[in-house]
Amino acid sequence: MGAQVRRRDDGALELRVGGVFVMDDVETGSERLLARAVLDAGARDVLVGGLGLGFTLAELLADPDLTRATVVELEPDLVAWMRDGTVPGAELLADPRCVVEVDDVRRAVTSRPARDLDAICLDVDNGPDFLVHETNAAVYGTDFVTTCADRLRDDGVLAVWSMADSPPLRSTLSAAFADVAVTEHPVRLQGRQESYWVFAARGPRRA
Repeated sequence: MGAQVRRRDDGALELRVGGVFVMDDVETGSERLLARAVLDAGARDVLVGGLGLGFTLAELLADPDLTRATVVELEPDLVAWMRDGTVPGAELLADPRCVVEVDDVRRAVTSRPARDLDAICLDVDNGPDFLVHETNAAVYGTDFVTTCADRLRDDGVLAVWSMADSPPLRSTLSAAFADVAVTEHPVRLQGRQESYWVFAARGPRRA
């Protein structure tokens, strides 16, 4: 079972993957915060792991200084639904600065040359401690974080979305980057007060 989108009784558009809630279009601030974490650092050429409902991409493309946003999405149906209007956002994918790759983000990043990108934004699962797919654990591990650092320019930023704080992820990022900032974003989720988190690691450490 892959991605599914549905319109809830309250009118919200909801995305589920494998039957597990991933996001809706009611609270989108943390997805936009993910984009702001790299734009505010001056990023102009950004790779985004995970299309979702398009709110990170929308925030990136709203910046006139952005030159390219490469979106890597594993679920081809999600891309098709956005293109045909099932999910709003066809104009985002039609933006000439947007490049869409249907692929695994680990393979897409690994295939890039060294020091190729200003920033990488990762929102491919619910975070390292609440995985929808266990195979995504590698996205938050040392090997892939180190690969991301290698593919970034000297002032590059790796921004990671998570539904919870994660000391192990903080430690992994700190080993590969000179500076790590963690931002808590309060949200109201199905009647409960919760927080989402954005990790922004800047300045790749070079061997």
